[in-house]
Amino acid sequence: MIIKVLGSAAGGGFPQWNCNGHHSSRVRAGEAGYRARLQSSLAVSSDGVNWLLLNASPDIRQQINETPQLQPSRSGPLRASPIKAVVVTNADVDHITGLLSLREGQPFTIYTSDRVLATLNANSIFDVLAADKVKRVAFELDKPIRLEGAGVDLGLVVEPFAVPGKVALFLEKGDASDNFGSRDGDTIGLKVTDAKTGKSFFYIPGVAEIDPPLADKIRGAELIFLDGTLFTDDEMLTQGLLNKTGKRMGHISVSGPDGSIAALSKLNVKRRIYVHINNSNPILDENSEARKVVEVSGWEVGFDGMEVRL
Repeated sequence: MIIKVLGSAAGGGFPQWNCNGHHSSRVRAGEAGYRARLQSSLAVSSDGVNWLLLNASPDIRQQINETPQLQPSRSGPLRASPIKAVVVTNADVDHITGLLSLREGQPFTIYTSDRVLATLNANSIFDVLAADKVKRVAFELDKPIRLEGAGVDLGLVVEPFAVPGKVALFLEKGDASDNFGSRDGDTIGLKVTDAKTGKSFFYIPGVAEIDPPLADKIRGAELIFLDGTLFTDDEMLTQGLLNKTGKRMGHISVSGPDGSIAALSKLNVKRRIYVHINNSNPILDENSEARKVVEVSGWEVGFDGMEVRL
């Protein structure tokens, strides 16, 4: 199984178009120790020919242009794509907007929770994905499903499961006392398994905490790509970038007693990679103390173009 990181940044990418914060200004200036990043997405294949996208970011066109495996074969038909399916983990703008770039009558299958699918169905702009070409499947949580698209068996099995999180910002309603309208299925994690080899990994780009059920699920995993949005819960406040904490946005912090480093320290996950990293996060600076903390703890910071094979 081949896993490629198409985008390792959170919403807005790195640098974000209108951000002149400490890190964005430095990556824009080309300073050593920084690298630009596109918005959150992975590509997975069991055979190196047919591909599954995990989330479709607004940067999908550029990601395809930078990834030859996702481009039509030069000897193929006039309309073709090796992308056969997309799994969407929530309705955040940075995870669904790329679907609009996959129009032009190309067959593939969208898989997601019934909550996220309801959001897509309620917005007529997604009707550019012709119903007779693009199948939409609401999968059942905690039930493995073998994926197909455009009549092709991808040889991949996905088990979706609810994780602590929050409804997409543009869907929020109510106040903090009712969790802004969030319910199970608004944010999901994935276990992706190669049906032929039995090898598997977890993809959880958005999660508010590692609660006991989630800890039990990922314990002993071979590989996990995990939400690395913020290093500290209040970093966007202290940097003057936004008046929200990580908890308010539904994202666990990397550091601290309730952070992901601490939470996974006793779960025996063999390889741990951060993705969905916000432009405020100091781990984006390869020479920072925060980066050292992450690496000493046995974590890797994912980057665009990173490839992992299981």
